[in-house]
Amino acid sequence: MKRHDSAEPLGLRLTRRGFVQAGSGLLGMSLPGLLAAREVSTPKTSVGRARSVIVILLSGGLGQHDSFDMKPEAPDAIRGEFQPIQTATPGVFFCEHLPRLAARSQDLAVVRSMSHPEGNHLVAVHHVLTGKPSFPRGASDLDRVASRDDFPCYASVVDHLRGRREGVPNGVALPLKLIEGPLTWPGQDAGFLGPKHDPWQLRLDPNKPEARDDSLTLPTGLDADRLHRRRHLLTQTTPTLPGDSFADQQDAALAMLCNSKVGGALDLDREDPGLLERYGRHIFGRSLLTARRLVEIGVPVVQATMGIVQTWDTHVGNFPRLKDELLPALDRAVSTLLDDLKARGLLDETLVIMLGEFGRTPRISELTPGAVPGRDHWPKVFPAVFAGGGVVGGQVIGKSDKMGAYAVTRTFGPPDLAATVYRALGVDPGAELRDRLGRPLLLCAGEPIEPLYSAVEI
Repeated sequence: MKRHDSAEPLGLRLTRRGFVQAGSGLLGMSLPGLLAAREVSTPKTSVGRARSVIVILLSGGLGQHDSFDMKPEAPDAIRGEFQPIQTATPGVFFCEHLPRLAARSQDLAVVRSMSHPEGNHLVAVHHVLTGKPSFPRGASDLDRVASRDDFPCYASVVDHLRGRREGVPNGVALPLKLIEGPLTWPGQDAGFLGPKHDPWQLRLDPNKPEARDDSLTLPTGLDADRLHRRRHLLTQTTPTLPGDSFADQQDAALAMLCNSKVGGALDLDREDPGLLERYGRHIFGRSLLTARRLVEIGVPVVQATMGIVQTWDTHVGNFPRLKDELLPALDRAVSTLLDDLKARGLLDETLVIMLGEFGRTPRISELTPGAVPGRDHWPKVFPAVFAGGGVVGGQVIGKSDKMGAYAVTRTFGPPDLAATVYRALGVDPGAELRDRLGRPLLLCAGEPIEPLYSAVEI
């Protein structure tokens, strides 16, 4: 069953064809996610440490043993094939296939004791991207898919509480929506806040990483002035009432289309070819370069998924896939992102977070007889990497046991991650939201991960 079309209202791509049709009904297309009526409220906020947050999601789950929490003294069936290497931080070791990040460890704070109870991809992604557990409506994965009763993602909360500046979205997700067959991952949209607060879903082609996205490019002959004139003509022929939400959506759409900063942020042809090479001419590199360009124009929340759904779900071929495909590209793209943000003076005001929805099992096993061995899902303990936004780098927070199976120090969960994101952006984690029935809900029950900012060992 194909669900891509039915899921489309959750995140809209504005296409060239859509703008060509603007004469007959200006922006008279479905606009949830990208465009919204400008709803402004005044939340109670605390002092923020960042202007923007980039969440780098390793969809499928990165194994702790094969990345940032290696166990070289464990038995072969636990340790795996990779060797640890010394980072720039004395006594801290990363995987040998992450040499660039190892060299930049002084900018990184690695939390090795992230934990939650969900071993299902859909439920775990919702938890990580919202800070709240989801409530499956049944035992099947089809009962766990995205719903308008879900808790909203970070970008949607910011959009709801702050309102929208003219032409700049509060949240962008890329390169693709997390959809597989009939399953649409929850936690990617505004949930019960409604489609008007969905983040803008930018779509990049993983098979053509060099291709430019034209989702905010007006076709030849249709410039901003002409678009404004068409909008004025439409209001003369089709009067609207004050408070008309569709008219507000049209106005917001027009503001974005006419904002050259947003369109320019997507034009990677403006970048130095050498920088493009440093990021890597692959979907990881292109996604993170686009993320940097978006925070540069002031987008508060960017979610950059490294690959498509379950790219990092290494049940089969764990070691060859990580060695040959995943870790080198990630290492290159993320390290260049950090260098790029720092060189532009943006790292101090941009919180970068990298994690999967969970980790991988300590024991290496064959999913099916004769298959190349891999690791299964493991939410009991897994790593998250933080940089920028006031984070004190060159430190490790938390500790797992000798087998990398359970934490032996304080654990941090998705609610704490959410509180960290909101506090960094100056949003009060104790703010109140209302669900579709008008019931009050606490935004976040967690506490910010304070050791990130103090280098206090726990």
